[in-house]
Amino acid sequence: MRKLVAGKLHGIHVTEANLNYHGSITLDPDHCEEAGILPMEFVEIWNKNSGARISTYVILGERGSRCCILNGAAARTCQPGDQIIICNLVYLDESQITSLKPKVLTFDENNHVIDRLSYSIDVDPDGRYTFDILDETHTTLPIPLMVSGA
Repeated sequence: MRKLVAGKLHGIHVTEANLNYHGSITLDPDHCEEAGILPMEFVEIWNKNSGARISTYVILGERGSRCCILNGAAARTCQPGDQIIICNLVYLDESQITSLKPKVLTFDENNHVIDRLSYSIDVDPDGRYTFDILDETHTTLPIPLMVSGA
């Protein structure tokens, strides 16, 4: 079994850090449903501002609130305004990798969704993996690569 990305909220902004709550991350159910993140599911959180990396579970906040609230000990790792990445994971046999189509949402500074992407893995005729990032219309987007001399 391999641990793979199942869904991602990329660049969502922390709206509150609540040290006195008993743990977790509170998220808008609309965002979770669209990315395939379940209530009580464990997620990885990566803070783009500080580099902090934590794991906690999801609780659902108010629908349509666009909230992203770090609770308990997690509140020490992320402050309001920080931009974070939230990723849920799935364990799959490698033979199932081409059936996985993770949903990725990207956000503006007010936590409105600005892009709805998906990842797609296939196998070419030589048996090698291929990887594409697709937009909402299933158009293939360029994959960021290191540019020589940059």
